[in-house]
Amino acid sequence: MNCSLSIRLESWPTKLPFRISNHVWSEFPCLVCEIEAGGIVGRGEGMGVYYLGESVESMADQIRSVSREIEVGADRRRLLELLPPGGARFAVDSALWDLQAQHTGVSAWRAAGVEARPVETVFTIGLEDEPADMAAKALAANDITLFKVKLSNDRPVERIEAIRTARPDSRLVVDVNQDWTFAELAEYVSPLQKLGVLMLEQPLARGADEALDGFESAIPLCADESCQHLGELNNVLGRYQMLNIKLDKCGGLTHGLELAAAAGKQGLSLMVGCMGGTSLSMAPSHVVAQQCRFVDIDGPLLAKKDREGGLVYDHGTVSLPPSRFWGT
Repeated sequence: MNCSLSIRLESWPTKLPFRISNHVWSEFPCLVCEIEAGGIVGRGEGMGVYYLGESVESMADQIRSVSREIEVGADRRRLLELLPPGGARFAVDSALWDLQAQHTGVSAWRAAGVEARPVETVFTIGLEDEPADMAAKALAANDITLFKVKLSNDRPVERIEAIRTARPDSRLVVDVNQDWTFAELAEYVSPLQKLGVLMLEQPLARGADEALDGFESAIPLCADESCQHLGELNNVLGRYQMLNIKLDKCGGLTHGLELAAAAGKQGLSLMVGCMGGTSLSMAPSHVVAQQCRFVDIDGPLLAKKDREGGLVYDHGTVSLPPSRFWGT
């Protein structure tokens, strides 16, 4: 079926500057792709992968370079050949899933073989100058009990101690965003385990994973930056116990489901994450979330506002909206 494709660039300001070990966001820039066929419009959103040099402008150029093939009927399988993993493919892939759901009356969840059940997302606590500032954020989010805490090599144990003291009821996972050395990991993992940390994400730099060979961590380790897509899965096997699948990284739900299946067969537990953004990019991740132990799709909670009619966030639980939004 012939169709027409359009793209636009948007920016969604964050409530507060959102800081991790190697980056700060004051807004979530995103690209929205719309594909119209037969009077029906499918939509998708991508932010791209900042640490790989992607921007909304570079993603727009990628999509324009293949727009003709998409408009004459390239499907999601063909899209895997037309575009590399990344935010551009995520946006187009999502639009095709949305278009298919509307044309067939079969939701993206059902087409993927899962139920659209509510899921619990983490709420992310970004890095602050002092541990007490991070504890104050956890205390303020008194309707949420599952937190993902961003850490660097600056007093990581003290920061978790402060949050644990402020919120003894909380469940904590930690994301280091590649900021530790192996020696720091070996030093910090035991005290963090004693503080009840449930999972430790990407402690070492991408490409430094060989240091984990033979390492028995007291806390399950989750790969993020070290595995962008299915072609890099072997890099993390035997070194990590969990994989964080981000659709901006792997290039969309189609590939994300393949990566999830392959990782599961290798015995890895699953997490689904996000680069930020609105409910339009969280909704495809909600499909993958049905298979995951941990879910990190809190982008709309970090922004000043969400896209109209988006997912429903209530005390950390994420549900589909009552009216049609994406993929239904």
